[in-house]
Amino acid sequence: MSAAVPEPRSDPDPAPTPVRTEPQAQRTAERLLGELRQEAARADTKGSVLVAAQGMTTAALVGVLTARGWRSADLSALGQTMWWAGVACFLVSLVALLMAVVPRYRTADWQPGAPLTHFADIRGAARQGLEALEEALRETDRAPRAAVLASLRENSRIVSLKYGWLRTGMAGFTVALVLLPGALLVG
Repeated sequence: MSAAVPEPRSDPDPAPTPVRTEPQAQRTAERLLGELRQEAARADTKGSVLVAAQGMTTAALVGVLTARGWRSADLSALGQTMWWAGVACFLVSLVALLMAVVPRYRTADWQPGAPLTHFADIRGAARQGLEALEEALRETDRAPRAAVLASLRENSRIVSLKYGWLRTGMAGFTVALVLLPGALLVG
């Protein structure tokens, strides 16, 4: 009995990973920055639409219940528990959705010698005088990659926060949409 000898591979070695040159990396960073900014705008739109949906839901629910002379005290113990838990989820949802659409700023103030990467940086440099703003613009031109990398870092942080708040808001709203009508059905 002889051992099988593996056959040599006939397929060529996979192509080596291309090495990125500085201009390629800069273009990639700028593309990603553009995508992050679009994603932040989408998160703001989603949050705004959900806040509007909550407003319409609240108006409809309050209108119907008020027209019927309804009071939460008329509910059973289980119904009241579900009602107030639903109200709490609804309020948490509203706060979370508002946090998703609130404008975000950098975590640190602009310092001289740093590139301008955000509107708050421009404002910070301008507060220190026209010379500081001009020097910041020159620094940004001297080190465009540093500016783009700083923008990538900050914008990715902002988008992550916005989507975290959106998930929390949507979860709270979904639970409220189950608990509030459920409380009315339980009675």
